[in-house]
Amino acid sequence: HVQLVASGGGLVQPGGSLRLSCAASGSIFGINDMGWHRQAPGKQRELVAEITGGGRTNYADSVKGRFQISRDNAKNTVYLQMNSLKPEDTAVYYCNLDSVSRNRYWGQGTQVTVSP
Repeated sequence: HVQLVASGGGLVQPGGSLRLSCAASGSIFGINDMGWHRQAPGKQRELVAEITGGGRTNYADSVKGRFQISRDNAKNTVYLQMNSLKPEDTAVYYCNLDSVSRNRYWGQGTQVTVSP
């Protein structure tokens, strides 16, 4: 059983920053990609950023230059540094882990609200 616990969400003003963390634990025998998705009210879940085991990254166009994803393989943890936040970044953010056995695991979600 694999468990992902996300933290770091909250309320921030436009232009502010937040750092999300997501720690994986349990029966993890190999991890490929880790990443973050988000879902705003009334919208579909969308990819925000992802990172391979080797450190290659991919970002949604809407967050390029503002967000940075990183990971600590020794801790099975993925991070999302979010800068210059905008109201349209408001959403529930979900972390994910893709195992070498091609299973995808999701965290519980953490709310990010960007508002004056």
